[in-house]
Amino acid sequence: MSINNFIPSLHPDFRYRVDIVGNEKTPVLVIDNFLQDAETLLEYAMKFGDFRDGTNFYPGIQSNVPDFYSQALQVYLANIICKAFNLKLENIHYSVSTYSLVLTPPARLALPQSRPHVDTIRKEQLACVHYLCTPDKGGTSFYRHSATGFEQLSPERMDVYGEHLDKEALDTSWHKKYINGSNQYYEETGRYEANFNRLIVYPSDVLHSASIPENLQFRPNPIVGRLTLNSFIYLK
Repeated sequence: MSINNFIPSLHPDFRYRVDIVGNEKTPVLVIDNFLQDAETLLEYAMKFGDFRDGTNFYPGIQSNVPDFYSQALQVYLANIICKAFNLKLENIHYSVSTYSLVLTPPARLALPQSRPHVDTIRKEQLACVHYLCTPDKGGTSFYRHSATGFEQLSPERMDVYGEHLDKEALDTSWHKKYINGSNQYYEETGRYEANFNRLIVYPSDVLHSASIPENLQFRPNPIVGRLTLNSFIYLK
């Protein structure tokens, strides 16, 4: 049977919780032990991955995923996601997933890659990160912008936030680095380690960043590199 033609089972120790992060009380859905035999996802990445330069400032390479993955998100997680984010099933439109492998060394980072970011400034999607690597590869952190107190961004906040970004960009001390915890401009409000087969889901308008350790070795091999499976769930 082709790997694309089946949906794997849930892991027998599947479990989840919902955390409330930061002053703006952002829900973060944390799922541990998502899929049984998640190593199959590594096998697919090795055999069939077509990795190319990432999009939207992703600091590495990205690739297609097996067809079943979006189905697994819908079949196993739709009701849990609706409960966690106060949605109805008809709110969930569709999802898009990619393998993502961090490869860009700090010296080659563009300025936006050195600070926390949002994926959208509108409440139109959720982001998912499924870790297919081990905790030594770092995880994902959420942040509060110290000067404004913003933890989520919206169209109404962008003028004020942008003014601060322009000023803070003049300080080059934090350029060419991955943010990995609080610094002089951002306060870390939550951190999730990259436990293998853990999946986290959060609103795409919340400030966040991959937490990349200083000693990370940037390896293009999915088996030993910082491989994640990243998805966006689009909302009506």
